[in-house]
Amino acid sequence: MLRSFIINKNDANQRLDKFIAKSLPALPPALLYRYIRLKRIKVNGKRAEISYKLQIDDFVEMYINDEFFAKPKNRFDFLEASKELPILYEDENILLLDKSVGMLSHPDETEYKDTLITCVKHYLYGKGVYSPEDEASFTPALVNRIDRNTGGIVIAAKNAESLRVLNEKMKNREIRKLYLCVVRGTMPHERDFLDGWLKKDEADNKVKVYSTEQVGSKEIKTKYRVIASAQGLSLIEVELLTGRKHQIRAHFAHIGFPLLGDGKYGKVAKSNTPGFNKQFLYSYKLIFDFTSDAGCLNYLQGRNFEIEKVWFAVDFPNNVI
Repeated sequence: MLRSFIINKNDANQRLDKFIAKSLPALPPALLYRYIRLKRIKVNGKRAEISYKLQIDDFVEMYINDEFFAKPKNRFDFLEASKELPILYEDENILLLDKSVGMLSHPDETEYKDTLITCVKHYLYGKGVYSPEDEASFTPALVNRIDRNTGGIVIAAKNAESLRVLNEKMKNREIRKLYLCVVRGTMPHERDFLDGWLKKDEADNKVKVYSTEQVGSKEIKTKYRVIASAQGLSLIEVELLTGRKHQIRAHFAHIGFPLLGDGKYGKVAKSNTPGFNKQFLYSYKLIFDFTSDAGCLNYLQGRNFEIEKVWFAVDFPNNVI
C-alpha cells in the first residue's frame, strides 16, 4: 500500500534510511535497504540514495505493506505522566528544567510514568507544541541526563534543529556545566585542577579512577573551587572539563574527599546523624559558550542560567549538620 510523507522542519537534514527507521520501527533493516534499492521508497518521485539528506518539503513515497506501519493510538501513554514541570527557562526551541533528586531522566524497568522526559512530552502536548500524530520521526528529547540521585539543570529540545545543535555543542564542550557539592574533609587548595583515568565496571554500575592510564580507561579532567569549609566539610563548585559517568563522585572519592551522602563511592551517613542519606550534588549552572555557529540557537551565546537556591548550599553548613 502507498503511504506518503511531506518532510517538515523536524524531519529535515537527516538521512533517508534514518528517517524511515524512526518512522517505521517495525520494518526490518534488511527490508528497508532493499525497498530503497527497488524504488519502493522514493523521494520526489525518484529513486534516492540511502544516505540522501532529506530537505523541507521533500515528498517521500513508501510502497510498503500495512503491517509495518504503526497503528495510531487514540491516547498516548505519556499523558499518564504529570504535566507539571520545574521550568527554569523556556523559549520556542528549548526548555531548561530543574530536575529534583530522586526523579529519573528517562524511563527504565522500574519507572515509566513520572520521568522527566515523559513529563516534558505531556507538558508540550498540553500546550499544543508537540503531537505525535503530526510528527513522522521527531520526539522531544533531553540533551543531557543527570543521575536519579542528583538534581539540577537538564536541557530539553523542543524541535529537531535545536536537538542537533545542542548535541553538537555538548559533544564539543561548548556548553559548560557547573555543579555544587559537599565533600567530607577540608580541601588542600582553594582552587585546583584534577586529572586522572576512569574505567567503567558495568557489572557493578560503578567506575574506578586511577592516577595513571589503564587498559580500557578514559582520561578525566575536573576543576574545582572551594566556596566554604566548616565542621570537617567543604562546599565546592565543580566544573567538568570531561563528561564521564559518575566522574565527580568517583574523582573526589579517589583523592580522599568523598561526597556527603554518596553510598556508592563514600559513606552515606555519620553514625546516628539524620539528613545524610541523600547525595549532596547539584548541577546548578549552565553557560552557553559557543565557539562556532549555533544556527537557530545563536541567541543563547554568552548566556548563563543558575539555580539560585540549592538546598544544601543555603546557609551552609548550618542546614547540613
